Amino acid sequence: MTPEANRLVEAFADAGFPRMPAAALVAVLTSESSALTAAELATALDVSPAAVSGAVRYLQTVGMMTRQRVAGDRRYVYELPEHAWYAASVNNQALYERLASVAETTAASLDVPAARERVLDMAGFFRFVQRRIPDLLDEWNAQRR
Repeated sequence: MTPEANRLVEAFADAGFPRMPAAALVAVLTSESSALTAAELATALDVSPAAVSGAVRYLQTVGMMTRQRVAGDRRYVYELPEHAWYAASVNNQALYERLASVAETTAASLDVPAARERVLDMAGFFRFVQRRIPDLLDEWNAQRR
């Protein structure tokens, strides 16, 4: 990868994204074909096949990578799904719901008013994000056209 691509990996990692999945994501994102086999990913990243396996499994779980069989071959390629950023954002809706719901339940159990308010503020933020994401994604799609 180029130094610039490595900086993108570091930016993802600095934001809390696991480093190896970030590297795999950036490798596919910046590849000429936009789809790489596990062997190509291992070579590009200079890591073991096991490291690639764990990274792409993580990326598939969060909706940022798909696995497709190569026609007429036993190999698979890993690629970004169409509208990867949209898919990842939509997949987070369940996380926002869970965080807000658990925070609201937690707040109700707290006896200290200041602590209750902090937890309710967090819940309110996730409810806000949950409400706004669909409109933001619609706006993004309209702007892309």
